[in-house]
Amino acid sequence: MPATLRSILARREFRMELVAGGTLLDPVLDQPLTWAHSSDLDDPTPWLEAGQLLLTDGAQFERTPGEAFAAAYVGRLRDRGVLALGFARGIWHDDIPPALVRASDEAGLPLFAVATATPFIGIIRFVADVIAEERRERLEWSLEAQRAIARAALRVDGLGAILLELAERLESWVALYDSAGTAVRVPGLAPVPSELQPVVEQAVAQALGRGSRAGLRIIEEGGGISLQTLGQRGHLRGVLAVGASTPLDPAGSDLVASVIGLASIALEQRRTLDAARRRLRTGLFELLQSGVVDVADRTAGSLWGPLPTEPVRVALVVGEVPGQSLFDELELLADRNAGRMFFAEHGDETLVITRYDERDEAHPLLRRHGLGAGSSGPVGWSELPRALAEARHAAAATTRERPFVDFENLAEQGLHGLLAASGGAEVARRVLRPVLELPEAERETMLATLRVWLAQNGAWDPAARELGVHRHTVRNRVDAAGALLGVDLERFAARAELWAALQLV
Repeated sequence: MPATLRSILARREFRMELVAGGTLLDPVLDQPLTWAHSSDLDDPTPWLEAGQLLLTDGAQFERTPGEAFAAAYVGRLRDRGVLALGFARGIWHDDIPPALVRASDEAGLPLFAVATATPFIGIIRFVADVIAEERRERLEWSLEAQRAIARAALRVDGLGAILLELAERLESWVALYDSAGTAVRVPGLAPVPSELQPVVEQAVAQALGRGSRAGLRIIEEGGGISLQTLGQRGHLRGVLAVGASTPLDPAGSDLVASVIGLASIALEQRRTLDAARRRLRTGLFELLQSGVVDVADRTAGSLWGPLPTEPVRVALVVGEVPGQSLFDELELLADRNAGRMFFAEHGDETLVITRYDERDEAHPLLRRHGLGAGSSGPVGWSELPRALAEARHAAAATTRERPFVDFENLAEQGLHGLLAASGGAEVARRVLRPVLELPEAERETMLATLRVWLAQNGAWDPAARELGVHRHTVRNRVDAAGALLGVDLERFAARAELWAALQLV
């Protein structure tokens, strides 16, 4: 516990009592003292610092009595940040000068009477001993915390372990952000308070945007935030954020500095290992595509656990993958679902393969990252190329409102649904461009004629009756459309393609 005015008052040997400037309920009595100093100078403030207790025998008030001097003296102490004034009775004055009492009351500076037999050195030594003991305890705390952090770094999950240890030692929340500004998820680590998340994320983005080593402290209503970048100028690896209601003392700052160094090394090693694991996953997927399932399964089993049992689904992730964080979380998810989930990168694609009835577990993770997925139907490992094609078709059909699409749903919509999901509308517009570029009235007339004529199976008379025109008019319009489009509409294939294009636009 730090030395305070209340702790000095509690010691009977000092025989001090509060006579002016406040009450025993004032919180200033519980503020830590930075030192105790004695002086009888008219103006001792050049040798004083904020948070100190000043002791005096009152000689200055014998030299310069009066209200004006007392008020100016107390005002200087108050402006300097001195916490309190102790006045010794029975040396120059039998009692504290009334002018000093009134000035202390007016300024709100606690004034203590010190008994004649109480040596100032005893009070000073008490404060010094408590401060020394506090420093010794903080040093021991620092050494033990440093050892705990070092032990944590030796664990298999070293990065997560040192963050958990730091949060426990500082009794605060801790968050690590990667070079993309995405929070690194660590199981068991308390999240950033929701009210502070926008502030922290904005500060992290700004720190990474500058690209230089920097420390930052932010004061918010929900508490204080300390941020420190990791890595070298121009090659930042991330940002460490620590919640602290008050600024960290030297011991706490030293501990954070140690974690920053270890985390920087761990992130660098993790980047290399993650890249190797991702390349290995890609290689296993290529083996699976080539039909070498037994070798891929044995390899996966020795590293992560067996591959999902057949039938499986292939999901193609849709959207821009935000840095390394998604892959970190997929690793954790795959580890918890060994034998039921496998993921890999294939070119620019990220694929998640699960047992056909367990695909939904990855959806919350993808949704949290603002991503979607297109999933194939259930297939065996030997049918992986077909599953990949189906997943691509389903992925092409995803939208903001429908981020997850299954290929079976497209199949239920028939070939037209598949064409629409595969970007067929754009192809249809190109096929029909000569007609679509006609003046509006002419364009609408020709499109209506073509739709009715095709709906009537190319029969002239029924189409003419429905349109309310002569059969020769229908024939002329159809012939004109064929000439514009450069196709022979007497052929069934040309008619079928035209019908499909009209349906898609």
